[in-house]
Amino acid sequence: MPNPKRRHSKQRTAKRRSHDFLTPVGVSNCPNCGEKKLPHRACKKCGEYKGRAVVAVKDAA
Repeated sequence: MPNPKRRHSKQRTAKRRSHDFLTPVGVSNCPNCGEKKLPHRACKKCGEYKGRAVVAVKDAA
């Protein structure tokens, strides 16, 4: 098995790892209540999607 003769520099290692970061989650606001939600999903707070109530949500008392 071939082994490296010399160690990789910090710059070379950093160049290789430059694409290993996590991308931020795309979050949009609910047009009904303004709560942050994932796109193309019903709102967890009010239960609406595209102007319709699709999920029954319990009232927080």
